[in-house]
Amino acid sequence: MLFTDLAFVGYFTVTGLGAIPPAWAFADYTNPVMADWNWSFLWIDLLASATGLASLYLLRRGSRSGPGLMLVSLVLTMASGLMAIAFWTLRGDFSLTWWLPNLYLMLFPIPAIVCLTQPRPQVTAS
Repeated sequence: MLFTDLAFVGYFTVTGLGAIPPAWAFADYTNPVMADWNWSFLWIDLLASATGLASLYLLRRGSRSGPGLMLVSLVLTMASGLMAIAFWTLRGDFSLTWWLPNLYLMLFPIPAIVCLTQPRPQVTAS
């Protein structure tokens, strides 16, 4: 999760600096509409990153709010990957360079989301 949250920040930093080589860029990367589409992910990705990093910090401190914030981050991350995959599917554009990272974003949160949403056993005082 830490890697993914830092990668979100890194991706938009590299993109903002124009440092993605054209050969690695997605189809129509220089099209202003596609550039806007790409930048539309900035807010969901940075919010996922901020909540993820905050949750990891809170968990290290033993805070009970860490798991809830982690769940928010994981759902935002999953939504970001799903939105990108849906878009590329609608366009009929299949490139492993862009599908693999977005499939990762869509799928890696699932086990943790399942764990975080399982009912916790009730502790009773005797």
